[in-house]
Amino acid sequence: MTLLAAELKVLDMKIRRIVLLACCAVAACSTPTPGGKKGDEVGKKSDERVGSSNSLTLNGYKRELAQHLCGRNASKVYAERPQALLRSVIVLKYSMNGEGKLLRSEVLRSNHDKVTENIALASISNAAPFPKPSSLLVKNGKLEITETWLFNDDGRFQLRTIAQPQMSE
Repeated sequence: MTLLAAELKVLDMKIRRIVLLACCAVAACSTPTPGGKKGDEVGKKSDERVGSSNSLTLNGYKRELAQHLCGRNASKVYAERPQALLRSVIVLKYSMNGEGKLLRSEVLRSNHDKVTENIALASISNAAPFPKPSSLLVKNGKLEITETWLFNDDGRFQLRTIAQPQMSE
């Protein structure tokens, strides 16, 4: 590996860490709607307006979604490098309409840890609605996304799209 390649890899890891920490900070600063109770927020999420995405590529949109999802689930996100041996790796497929409304989510791959499966599925529901995708990405009225949840022993996760490299053993 050349010196330039090694420097670029370190820079990429630093950028990923900054983005993940920024998502957590934004989520921590959010406040409930005036007069609303925490329990009321869940029911109102489907009515919330979320901006449109600026990404014209699927990979760019997936990064925006990962940041959005981490921001909405900040207390469940692990901000440091994932441990070497993960508790669980869950792959979900979820679909949304052209407005960013969640249509469906399902587990594609799992180690059958029902707790982490439920956390991953709940994190999708908590993050809906999503930023409106570009019409270039929507096919037949929907957009399907596949994402991987990386769980540490404590039950917190990172999303593969924006995750830091795992620690070595």
